[in-house]
Amino acid sequence: MKTQLPVSALNLAPIRQGQTQSDAIEALVDLAQAVEEMGYIRYWIAEHHNSPSLVSSATAILIKHTLEHTEKIRVGSGGIMLPNHAPLVVAEQFGTMATIYPGRVDLGLGRAPGTDMRTASALRRNKSDSLYTFPEDVQSLLDYFGPEQKQGHVKAYPGVGTNVPIYILGSSTDSAYLAAKLGLPYAFASHFAPQQMEMAMMIYREKFQPSEYLSEPYMMVCLNVIAAETDEEARRELTTMQQFFLNVVRGSSSPLQPPVDSMDNIWMPHEKEAAQSMSRLTFLGSKETVRDQYKRFQEAYNVDEIMVVSYIFDPDKQKRSYQIFKDIVDE
Repeated sequence: MKTQLPVSALNLAPIRQGQTQSDAIEALVDLAQAVEEMGYIRYWIAEHHNSPSLVSSATAILIKHTLEHTEKIRVGSGGIMLPNHAPLVVAEQFGTMATIYPGRVDLGLGRAPGTDMRTASALRRNKSDSLYTFPEDVQSLLDYFGPEQKQGHVKAYPGVGTNVPIYILGSSTDSAYLAAKLGLPYAFASHFAPQQMEMAMMIYREKFQPSEYLSEPYMMVCLNVIAAETDEEARRELTTMQQFFLNVVRGSSSPLQPPVDSMDNIWMPHEKEAAQSMSRLTFLGSKETVRDQYKRFQEAYNVDEIMVVSYIFDPDKQKRSYQIFKDIVDE
């Protein structure tokens, strides 16, 4: 099992009940500053559109805003949903940020739209299915960030020579093949789609081809962590996350809800099953309990980095959860 495991954080930038959009953006920066102080190495911000309960639509702007208000933590996208964007524009945006904040910008790339298909259609000027050009678009970005002499007529300024690190994101096995073929780091979305994690890991590690970017596989896993002083307290805080995933199951858009004593009167049995299936990979409990879960996970999978997302209503308890997990890993 690896020692000194790097840990990082993901934020979907949810709006809590009673908050404004501005409050949610302030909370996003506040959490970034907190995990930076704790020693987290990177902080990624998601991309979602047409979702009134999240403020993570203009991901690059939020990344820039977070970089402005932090000092050393790497800030990036978890991820930029590439079918929604022209690679050249992405390269110019991230190349500009890397020029202002050298050595602090990450670019995680996904192939999903981050929204429903009608909204995805509204986002795209090209109505052809850009999902199928994902491998070519990733290669374009690698070229845009590389040395000028290897590029064609169209270049990203700023962007050329910035070598912004690219990460392939995935929630199924498809992107594992691409990450392995290109020799890029791979981040699996076990925080909402754990079903194919083991298979994706195996494919990525077995098919990995060394590249100028990586000499060996670099496997990241994003998962949910709800850590508290006691198991009982953690189980109660968990109900905020359960309501979050119930939102997803129902296709509703309620803001992040405070914890409740019981979910029994809130969800139907089939909704419970669906929500729990999505959030199955969750470290939950006191420090001792989460430590055992973390050890078992690493003994089984030996990943190179864990990215944490914690849907906890109280910001102080959310920060405490991140601190508990960091303390466990540092042990």
